[in-house]
Amino acid sequence: MASRTIQDAVAADAESRLPALTRWRGSAGLRNMQQLIELRWIAVIGQVATIIVVHYGLGIGLPLRPMFTVLAALALFNVVSQLWWRRREHASSNALMVSLLVDVASLTIQLYLSGGITNPFVFLYLLQVVLGTVVLRSPWSWVIAAAAALCVTGLTLVRTPIVLAVEPARGLGDHYVQGLLICFLLIAALLVVFLTRIGRILRERDARLAELRQRAAEEEHIVRMGLLASGAAHELGTPLSTLSVILGDWQHLPTIASEGELHRDVVEMQQQVARCKSIVTNILLAAGGPRAEAPIEVSLHAMLDGLAEEWRQARNPIQFTYTNRCHLDPRIVSDAGLRQMVFNVLDNALEASPGWVALDARCDGEALIIDVSDAGPGFSGDILQRLGSPYNTSKGRPGGGLGLFLSVNVARTLGGSLRAKNRPQGGAVVTMTLPLSALAIEDESDEEGDDAED
Repeated sequence: MASRTIQDAVAADAESRLPALTRWRGSAGLRNMQQLIELRWIAVIGQVATIIVVHYGLGIGLPLRPMFTVLAALALFNVVSQLWWRRREHASSNALMVSLLVDVASLTIQLYLSGGITNPFVFLYLLQVVLGTVVLRSPWSWVIAAAAALCVTGLTLVRTPIVLAVEPARGLGDHYVQGLLICFLLIAALLVVFLTRIGRILRERDARLAELRQRAAEEEHIVRMGLLASGAAHELGTPLSTLSVILGDWQHLPTIASEGELHRDVVEMQQQVARCKSIVTNILLAAGGPRAEAPIEVSLHAMLDGLAEEWRQARNPIQFTYTNRCHLDPRIVSDAGLRQMVFNVLDNALEASPGWVALDARCDGEALIIDVSDAGPGFSGDILQRLGSPYNTSKGRPGGGLGLFLSVNVARTLGGSLRAKNRPQGGAVVTMTLPLSALAIEDESDEEGDDAED
């Protein structure tokens, strides 16, 4: 059975577009969850060190058993979270919110056991609020802020087991001021480190989502163009057939047959009409006709040689250099879209460089690489930067720039790419890279073996 055709690839890509957006949002959430897990480990270690220093170093009696019980529960929760999210591909906003609420709850219990509102580390609530604002959207971020506010309010109203002496007038000699300073430095350092990481994750997510939206817009543009081309092809079919019949009758008229130059002109007109009919037929086939439904099976070398020879005969360039350096020759699908992609690039090269065009094909590993070179003026920096965008052209005519746009999208649906650069000796080279696996024919024996295993 043949591998996917270009039409199938475009359809599959369009169907998977919305799930892809969801997956990337969830992937960013998973990376943010991993940052929260890492931050929680820092919190556990920091709390252990703080409890030991305060209890044994400063001589402030703390309820060690309940405080270490809370730390043990928090560490266990973090271990379970780490194992759980290691096997997941995405994390939702609800999961992130629950994770932050657990942090707020554990901080509240620890503060209640160690002085309540008089504990200088009460300002760690601000860290939770900031993290909630960054990794969550409204209204989830408001839930974290409301939870932190309620916990702080509760600590001011509930009597705690330990009352710490607060004497800010003593400056750094007061334990409360010392704790405030340490708390400030800790929050500042953690915010810089983790917000930088989370910000980078969110920027990568937004960039990827923007790319997917751009691809969706481009594919919608291609669909509109395909519908217009298909409709135009249907409309042109009838008048072209009529012209072909009339020119065939004229060719056999005695008055025209006796005029050598006029007869040659009629024959040439008939050939051009036949060419137009062939172009219209290819448009209809590529839009869903028999060729798209049953792609032709050929060898790689036969496909490349055929494309080069067909383009040479159709365009009749002054000088066309074709080189086939592929050491592999698998059976592949010869699809109209693949043919049109190469023809578009060759046509652009011929228009920029009427005197010389070169087509070089080679295989690198499991990829087919096709280079089309010319000796024209090359691409401007702006054109290269926006390569593949519709109507990105320097030709100055309406509707230009669609050839490379369509070629880029055909290459992309096949899992490949199209790049362009200027040659040091002048001119430009456009490189089309396609994975052979996207073009190759699957062996029927392999499929039968797979079916047997199933």
